[in-house]
Order: sequence, then C-alpha cells, then structure tokens
Amino acid sequence: MKRHLHLWAALAALVLALPAVAAEAFTSGPGWLEFPAGKGPGAGKHVVLLVGDEEYRSEEALPMLARILSERHGFKCTVLFSHDDGVINPNNGASLGKPEALDTADALVLGLRFRKWNDGALAKFDAAIKRGVPIVATRTSTHAFSGIPKESAFVAYNWNNKGGFGKNVLGETWVSHWGNHKGEATRTAVEPGAEKLAILNGVGAIFGDTDVYEAYPPADAQILLRGLVLKGMNPQDPLSERAKKRATDKQEQGVNSPAMAVAWTREVPNAGNTKNRVFTTTMASASDLADESLRRLLVNGVFWGLGLEVPAKADVTPVVEWKPSKYSFNMFHPGLKAEDFAGVLPPPLTTAPAKKKK
Repeated sequence: MKRHLHLWAALAALVLALPAVAAEAFTSGPGWLEFPAGKGPGAGKHVVLLVGDEEYRSEEALPMLARILSERHGFKCTVLFSHDDGVINPNNGASLGKPEALDTADALVLGLRFRKWNDGALAKFDAAIKRGVPIVATRTSTHAFSGIPKESAFVAYNWNNKGGFGKNVLGETWVSHWGNHKGEATRTAVEPGAEKLAILNGVGAIFGDTDVYEAYPPADAQILLRGLVLKGMNPQDPLSERAKKRATDKQEQGVNSPAMAVAWTREVPNAGNTKNRVFTTTMASASDLADESLRRLLVNGVFWGLGLEVPAKADVTPVVEWKPSKYSFNMFHPGLKAEDFAGVLPPPLTTAPAKKKK
C-alpha cells in the first residue's frame, strides 16, 4: 500500500510540473520569442506576431496568443518585441527584435502603435506585405507607424500620410475614441448577413473593457461585428444613449445609431501584384482578450487568412495561467526579457514604476 502511495505522489508531482515543462518549449533571444511548430492544421505555417504599443499591453497579449496557435493548433510562431538591449520596452518605437523572422512569415499578427523602425526592418515588413501574406491586425494597428523620416522609402506607412498603412491596407486609420475612453466599455453585435461566415465560427457576443473606436471601413470590406457603446464598464451595463458628432462630416448621431464597425475583413491588392487577406479589429487589448470569443476570433482570423478550414470551435484556452494587465501608458512590467513572456507573468501592476534618475 505504501508503495502505491509513493507512486501516486510521484505521478501527482509530475502532473503539477507539466506547465513548467511546457514553458521550456521555446527559444528566445534579444527582443524575440519563438514557439515551435507542433501537430495540427497549422503545421508547416509560420506566424510572426509583431508587438509594440505603449498602452494596450500587446507584449502580454500576443505571446499568449502565439502559444495557443503553436501548442493548440500546430503553427510555428515567432513574437518580435520592442526592446532595449533585450529588455522589453513598449515605449521604444524604433526597435524591433529579429526582423529577419519576417523573411519566412506566412502570416502576420499585429499589435502595433506609432512605430518608426529603421529602413532595414521596414524593408522586411514591406516585402512580406508584397508577398501577399495575410494580416490579422488589432486595436492601435490602424495607426501602426508614425515618425518614419520623409526621406525613407517607407514614409507612406505613416498614419498621418493620407491614412498610411492603416487606411490603405487595413481599411482605417486613427480617427477618435467613439466611446468615452476608460469610461464606456464595448459589447459586440454581429453584422446582419455575416452570421454564417466561417471566421465567426464559435464566436459569441464579446465584451471588452476598451472603448469603441470611430471607424469607417471601405466599401470593399465585409463588416463582421459592430461595437455597442455601454454606459459603464461592466458587461451587463445598458447601452449608452449619448449623441456625438462624426469626425468625417461633423454631423451628430447616436453613438449606437448605427454602432461603429469593430471587426471586418477585406482583400487588398498590393504593389507586389499579389493580394493580402486582411482581418482587422479595433478591439483586442490584453484585457479585452480575457474574453474567450475574442481570442477565438483572432485565431479564426489566422486560419481564414491562410485559407485553412476554420475550426467549428477552436481551442483558445491559454496554455499557462494568464492574468492580463489593465491598459494604460507606462503600466508594463519593467525589466522583463522575451523569455519571461513564455510563462506565467508577474501580477498586473497597480501603479506605474518610478522612473530611474539619470
């Protein structure tokens, strides 16, 4: 009997150790993190996830998503961060770890805001776009680039250059906070006619604690979801009844009459004579991705973009315990390296770290 108890104790210890073992299944270096291909429908496809926004904690969200894509669905996933000599720094808009990973990307997932990479990194990004790789773009990626010098071959990517990459590729650039920032949350409603589209497989009503962005996707876009502005920050809150002037024509309308688009797809011809399949959502802060349906929508977007059969209900359970930080400027975990984002993160910050004295 004692022998059996020892065996059970050993087995229990092994089971408890599994998450730690799983966390070792990656490689990393200065500003990059890679999860290997596994078994599943994504085997043979390389997804590159580009992290770099100052506010919405994409440095927490996209590594979590990469592990799901790798370990649940078989994709090889490489996450590229903004960093300072290997220490992750979302505020360093000029930095991108291991841009050569873009050379073999089959799909891109973007969590970007106001980046100004050097021409070497931009050239690799531009080449991927011209190859026709599909794009899954989140939140502030509509204004992904800013401050690229006017003498650069890639100055047209700047958000304030006729809408830049956001307007011309994704379908919208930065316009405004349509809901009150940090005061009015979002609940989604499916666009009539989109209910049976495969990209929405297994996707229910989504709640996000970010506000709705003002957005006007082009006529060639298939709108998937509208964002209902709520009166408060809780999923059960009623709809806001406020009116607001549109940025486009200064005419006033109810914020939910109609509601703004928060997710859409389109196929966009590019300068390389190919087409990019594009899925864009103006949701998807790390805190928004606590919602299972939103995680599933992003995973579905990767499948859809690559022309793979979208699962009926993709497994989007985080591989390790995941408690996202609330969105806010300068509220990122200080001192972490890429490898730290493969496992369980420290508890979310409650106040911004004090700045080091020079």
